[in-house]
Amino acid sequence: MTFTATRIPDAELVQINARFENTPPGDVLAWADKHFGARIAQMSSFGLEDVALYDMYWRVNSKARLMTLDTLRLPNETYTVIDQTKLRYKANIEVFLPEMTAVTNMVQEKGYNLFYKGVDNRKLCCGVRKVEPLKRALSGLDAWVTGLRRDQGMDRGRIGIVEWDQGFGLYKINPLANWSFEQVRKYVDQHSVPFNALHDQGYPSIGCDPCTRAIKPGEDLRAGRWWWESDPNAKECGLHVVEAAHR
Repeated sequence: MTFTATRIPDAELVQINARFENTPPGDVLAWADKHFGARIAQMSSFGLEDVALYDMYWRVNSKARLMTLDTLRLPNETYTVIDQTKLRYKANIEVFLPEMTAVTNMVQEKGYNLFYKGVDNRKLCCGVRKVEPLKRALSGLDAWVTGLRRDQGMDRGRIGIVEWDQGFGLYKINPLANWSFEQVRKYVDQHSVPFNALHDQGYPSIGCDPCTRAIKPGEDLRAGRWWWESDPNAKECGLHVVEAAHR
């Protein structure tokens, strides 16, 4: 992947993050929209954070680019909110599908539900259905916008608001980094943002249908993701790799 935009000096990036730490997400998005222009897009899974974030982004730029990954295993409720978002905002949602030959080969060799048979199989499925399509989606960008929050736990607890994404070779903008789940839900309710119906059925985090369940009271927000795996610190699919330093 070739990065074409001018890199922000490290010292300046530190100052940007310090300034944005107490800045409304809409202002962060306005800065990013101006700085990166047409070469920035939001990548959305259409969870609560992402629909709130796009509503904010749309208020900054009604033509803001919106992308999503269709793994072909999403809950029907997710497809419903995608349609609702398209209607509400008149959005041209850029949809990226997995490479079908890779899916076919994986399923023929490992089976449809291979992810239940070990972490390596699960990571293989995520790689085919999510990571490879994401690489294609990001290949023409200088920055991407995500709904990551620090209170989601794991390495996400140390994300910056603006950071260099070493894994994909571009900038990552996390306007909701210091927001809580409750703040996000309040924003969605106040602005009547279309959201995934599964959030009202105990699903704070929603991924592929066979890999997501509702959580029990007191459980971690991401406990419903790949719930059969024993390591609570491994609830990632390879889309978001947190670096040691935000550069």
